[in-house]
Amino acid sequence: MIRKTAADAAIEQLSVTRMRLATSRQLRAAGLSSSTVARRCRPGGPWQRPLPGVVLIQTGDATARQRLLAAVLYGDTGAGGERDVDSPSSGLPRSALTGEAALSLYGVRGAGGERADVLVDARRGLRDRSYVRVRRTNRWPPTLLVDGIPCVRPVRAASDFAAHEPSLERVRAILAATVQKCPCHPEDLRAELRASHALRNPAVRAVLDELRAGIQSIAEGQARDTLRAAGVPDALWNPTLLTSTGTFLARPDAYWAFAGVALEIDSEQFHRGVAEYRSTLRRRLRMEAHGIDVVSAVPALVRDHPQELVRAVMAKLRQAKARPDRPDVIIRPYR
Repeated sequence: MIRKTAADAAIEQLSVTRMRLATSRQLRAAGLSSSTVARRCRPGGPWQRPLPGVVLIQTGDATARQRLLAAVLYGDTGAGGERDVDSPSSGLPRSALTGEAALSLYGVRGAGGERADVLVDARRGLRDRSYVRVRRTNRWPPTLLVDGIPCVRPVRAASDFAAHEPSLERVRAILAATVQKCPCHPEDLRAELRASHALRNPAVRAVLDELRAGIQSIAEGQARDTLRAAGVPDALWNPTLLTSTGTFLARPDAYWAFAGVALEIDSEQFHRGVAEYRSTLRRRLRMEAHGIDVVSAVPALVRDHPQELVRAVMAKLRQAKARPDRPDVIIRPYR
């Protein structure tokens, strides 16, 4: 039986407001001695220490959100002593979630939160621990509370991710998903990537060029690479097509305006239901009704059978030369 102390009410309130998490300093400030904290965190006790200086005030496993907040709280500790994340002395956090884990909280597709990149001041002496990777910076960014967790803005989180990710495909997928999901223009991302020196990575430069061209997925990037390597003329990527009267028509993945040919790469995961399938067919029928030839593909075909994609597009472009006119549409390039 754990004997209740006079500090327990304050500790309970602290645990409720912080997802049942607290730093050792916060617990001491609430009136609990270090020895009592240590006793409650022993194996089989009611509390746990997921990270040094961080206490989980429960017996069960931490949730995904608790793990991420614990990472930020760990980032606020150090050899120089602990201070609250929202310390009244400065009003600013000493740590914030960045990288892929922060992007996962923003809802960026494909971003995972298994590892937590925590941004801290470059002068801090913290080390990586468990699932936490410490990222030091001399450029402290604005931060936001996302689901109760201090995070950098999406553009900074994406830049920090790209600066440390070796996989071209992962960089391509996460940066494209960030631009799609968040209010993040490719030029804003470019400025942040330059400031973080991530543009030293050739893969990052290549992906940024794709984003500025309108590429919004791995499959589109692969298709663009394949078609360019085969000598196919450049297309407009993700332009908006309007009818001659200004009514929205479609936004194909790629469009060759000189030939009136569109490319649609439809992911199977978005066409599992009847409604999605019907929507896809209607979009293609609308384009074809306005004289646009549509080449259809799926990501697996682009990846595993690229030459079939090249032959199909080239055939449509050659056939367009014999057409008497071009589709009467208004084209608004991707911006």
